[in-house]
Amino acid sequence: MGLTYGYDLYLRPRHISEALANLAELAPPARVVRPLRLTLPSGDRLVLPFTSHYGSEPVDCSTSSTFELGMSLMFDVDDALREYAATGGPQPGADGRIRIGYVYATIRFESFLHPGYASVECWAATSRMSRLFARSATIRKAFTDVTAASGGVCCLFDTGDGGPEQVCWLNGETTQEMVPGPRFPDRRALVETWSDPER
Repeated sequence: MGLTYGYDLYLRPRHISEALANLAELAPPARVVRPLRLTLPSGDRLVLPFTSHYGSEPVDCSTSSTFELGMSLMFDVDDALREYAATGGPQPGADGRIRIGYVYATIRFESFLHPGYASVECWAATSRMSRLFARSATIRKAFTDVTAASGGVCCLFDTGDGGPEQVCWLNGETTQEMVPGPRFPDRRALVETWSDPER
């Protein structure tokens, strides 16, 4: 089984639509799929340049606890992405960004870490892309920027194997704390730093 590294964004459920709209800003400008029409439990309706289970049929999440997206995203070039392009990856576009291929997202309206918070778990489709997630500063910045712009409380880099996770963004600040680590011996200690989700 290959590597499945990802970025997990934690936010209040009412901010899910903002997070998805901010992720859509990373999509290639030329749409290669039909827009996906999405209805969230909040009643918010979105039109996204993504797919769900590889299709573009409308998705109604009004009674669901989770849903899946397939996203084609672009990121600003850095050394890791330049190397990715040079070894068989897509080439940079005219705007200096690279489309890295499919990124899968699982949206949970009640996250595993705290039922009052939702999560958007964005994970790499291949082992090669997972390694790129680990090395690229601009990919990390893009996901932490989406977290911040969406009113999120935390962004974790997750290796998906039960090993330590890195906290990339927490309560308004970038960081590189590990869980488990000196500051956060476990996930519970991390979650205790989050504010009341109702506020």
